[in-house]
Amino acid sequence: MIPRNMSDRPTTTVILAMSADGKISDSLRSPLLFGSPADKNHLEQQVAAADAVITGAGTFRVKDTAMRVVNPDRISQREQAGKPPQPVQIVASATGNLPRHIPLFQQPVPRWLLTTRAGAEPWYNDSGFDKILVSETPSGSVDWHDAFQQIATLGIKKLAILGGGNLVASLLAEDLIDELWLTLCPLLIGGTNAPTPVDGSGFTTQTAPRLELLEVKTIDAEVFLHYRLRRQSEPAGDKSPA
Repeated sequence: MIPRNMSDRPTTTVILAMSADGKISDSLRSPLLFGSPADKNHLEQQVAAADAVITGAGTFRVKDTAMRVVNPDRISQREQAGKPPQPVQIVASATGNLPRHIPLFQQPVPRWLLTTRAGAEPWYNDSGFDKILVSETPSGSVDWHDAFQQIATLGIKKLAILGGGNLVASLLAEDLIDELWLTLCPLLIGGTNAPTPVDGSGFTTQTAPRLELLEVKTIDAEVFLHYRLRRQSEPAGDKSPA
């Protein structure tokens, strides 16, 4: 993993529900959520605590709506803290390929697009996004370090990451994830092609990111696991916060 400087980027938390065998959807990538009402409440709580939410375009192509804060008390708490009612919804897509008819574009939320120069081109004369962030490596992919620096300069200090697995894998590879909330749900999905919390090419056992368990809680049949990423530079037994 590539070392990073946390002073110039938001703190990041991945929030995902997965089956007992580690799948976040089935092989058809069905949009139906399998988490319980308790898991949805937990997800909304985490989203309400964030300044912005970043989600891969592939997830929006399937689920087509943003995870909004709907609890009036949480909206009120955000406003009392000087925040807007809803966190910014950032769509990450190197290609900018996102259907314009999906409900996301009718939801009352601030929307930003994070993309490359080519991906931004079709959206410049479109009202779908309030802001377009362009960040690109020489190979034409998103430059995540530069992108997160841009996001930080726009006042985003706490960033929630809602998937999918390819986005999480990309950010892990760049050492840009600090914590994870994983809800373990009581079902088995299986399938070689079913997506997981971390897709992409994967890591070897030597390079795999190491986690420290911060918290475990059980609500009915679901288990909520809170981890933080251990940095390679940390000595064994160091439990300082990320």
